[in-house]
Amino acid sequence: MSELEENKEEQMLKGITGMTCIYVPVNDVYESIKWYQKNLGYQPSNNELVEPGMVTAVMNFPDRNGNLPLPGLRQVVPALFLHKSDEEGGRLRFSWSLDSGKPHAIACFITPRIEELYNRFRENGVNILGERVASGPNITFADPDGNVWEVWQP
Repeated sequence: MSELEENKEEQMLKGITGMTCIYVPVNDVYESIKWYQKNLGYQPSNNELVEPGMVTAVMNFPDRNGNLPLPGLRQVVPALFLHKSDEEGGRLRFSWSLDSGKPHAIACFITPRIEELYNRFRENGVNILGERVASGPNITFADPDGNVWEVWQP
């Protein structure tokens, strides 16, 4: 590798290396924690005291062994920071004219087992907004606060 190539690679490492979190506005942090645990498998961070009346919570996605990631390290799935917010503060969604103005997801999760996830969503009464098969099946859904997400199976 030439000196120029090494320098370029070193500069790239100083840039963005991943995404650590998404801030999610919710009405009730405590109830949202339970919803994200039940439906997506997110867990409160190890040092999080979970109780009614909370105004913020950090939710992480456990690794294959059930361990929560260490803060600041690269994560495959970003942490969710649930924050109590007024409805006027907005929700995670936007409308897209190519999709007939329907609410569009702000982020997309990946799963190798979308059919199992779909069945869990149906059993749990998750608000499923749409299903498609484009470059793999996907499901658009909303949490109880109207935050719109998508999950895709490549």
